[in-house]
Amino acid sequence: MGLREELLKAIWHAFTALDVDKCGKVSKSQLKVLSHNLCTVLKIPHDPVALEEHFRDDDEGPVSNQGYMPYLNKFILDKVQDKFDKIEFNRMCWTLAARKNLIKNALSVDNEDAFKIWCIFNFLTEDKYPLTIVAEEVEYLLKKLSDVMGRGWQQEQFEQYKASICNKNGLSAWELIGLINSRQFCKGMDQQTVSVAINEVYQELILDVLKQGYMWKKGHKRKNWTERWFVLKPNVVSYYVSEDLNEKKGDIILDESCCVESLPEKDGKKCLFLVKSFDRTYEISASDKKKKQEWIQAIQVAINLLKMRSPSPHVEAREKRYEMRQKLLAEQEEIERQMKELQMANESKQQELETVRKQLSEAATHASEEEKRRLQTQIELQNKFSTELEREKLVRQQMEEQVAQKSFELEQYLQRVHELEEMYEQLQGALEDEKQARQDEETVRKLQARLLEEESKKRAELENLHLQQQKTIQVTEKEKQELEYQRILKERALQVAMHQLDQLESERKEALEQYWKVQKKLDDAANKTKSWRDKVAHQEGLLRLIQPGGKTPHLITNWGPATFTEAELELREKTWQEQKNSPAQ
Repeated sequence: MGLREELLKAIWHAFTALDVDKCGKVSKSQLKVLSHNLCTVLKIPHDPVALEEHFRDDDEGPVSNQGYMPYLNKFILDKVQDKFDKIEFNRMCWTLAARKNLIKNALSVDNEDAFKIWCIFNFLTEDKYPLTIVAEEVEYLLKKLSDVMGRGWQQEQFEQYKASICNKNGLSAWELIGLINSRQFCKGMDQQTVSVAINEVYQELILDVLKQGYMWKKGHKRKNWTERWFVLKPNVVSYYVSEDLNEKKGDIILDESCCVESLPEKDGKKCLFLVKSFDRTYEISASDKKKKQEWIQAIQVAINLLKMRSPSPHVEAREKRYEMRQKLLAEQEEIERQMKELQMANESKQQELETVRKQLSEAATHASEEEKRRLQTQIELQNKFSTELEREKLVRQQMEEQVAQKSFELEQYLQRVHELEEMYEQLQGALEDEKQARQDEETVRKLQARLLEEESKKRAELENLHLQQQKTIQVTEKEKQELEYQRILKERALQVAMHQLDQLESERKEALEQYWKVQKKLDDAANKTKSWRDKVAHQEGLLRLIQPGGKTPHLITNWGPATFTEAELELREKTWQEQKNSPAQ
């Protein structure tokens, strides 16, 4: 099913919603508004002149669907490119359709869930108008919802309901919404569970989500690991901050050259694998080995689909289900045709047998008449012989001639008897043909019974597969609960470790503050010691007794002759240096 067919389904809902009188026609003013809205959401330049020219005629009445289709195809659908927001388009058509057909007070599901069911209905229906969903697709949808909710499928209950669907030739979108709203096949489930199931099926079928879940991703610049919510689609892997999909952090574009590989443990991370795209390599860590293998297989399937240029799995499954229905319908029609041919052949044989019976009856009647005539002739001859016995000698020659004539008649009679015997043999052959036709009819009936038995065996096999799937789901649910319990324990241990780390951080900060205080005190003490030594040295220089100068010349400073000689100054510097180094040792 192409893009045009998908768009036509939603537009059909909008058109029928505008048909208030249910006469198959909509006013021109409403169609102009609908056309303008379609151009807006499909991002097509709106041409009001073409619209006015198309609806300009002498008829002021409403326009039927057939009258609107030429404009819709030429000025809207032929210009559509796959660059518009499909969800926004569906919401526009849904708003028009739900306003007329949806009774909100009678619904327990909210408007968003009803919209998603409506979109799923458009996806699963065939291109036959008015749109209805067949019983097999209703069963497929209800089974998927039951699997997501973890509830067993009740095949017997659906078989009873399936007959009513077949009698009505399917369900409309609003009947499907009412069926899911009644919770006839999901009793005991709360509204939130049903809503989550509807959303998951909507994401899979409508948004092409193949797999989604939390994983850890390694950054490209800072090389740190961050937990992200990953969403896999047929041509891209998107990752978000959380599962509400409000803040997207990036996309991994998939193409035919991409590959996915498993990695050994490193950086303290387990369950690693990488995705190589045409420009970058992404390292990702799953929560466990099972999730890792599931993600690798899912991404590889998406890459293989791109290589084979195949549609998404659920679209391909929908096409296969449609082909299977068409094949079963063709087989059923072929069996009906063969039965009609056998019935016609049987009727033809019956007519032939009836003709043979009539011919045999006529031959028997003719033979009885001949026998009567023969008896009558014989009586006449006997009478004549008795009356003409005295004249036997005279009429001997005449009697011989009569005997010869009777002999000839006897030969003819024997020949007729022989013909009757041949007709009897033909009748026996016709009866054998009738028996053979009945045997052929019995063979066809046995063949039909064998086909029904094979169908029942296939149904039993499908039920066994379904039971195995249910067991697998239960085991997976138990493993999920156990992993959830381990995750809670690890989170608690992580919280305790974080609390201890915070305490150590605060103690380190206090120790660092004490260290800086002690360092500051040491610096102050060192400064005071240095100033004190300078003062002592200065005082020693001032208190030195004035002695007669030596023969060596005194040093001359900016303030006059120095108190010390150069030799004394070197000796005093050496003494100060030794005193300074002695405390350090």
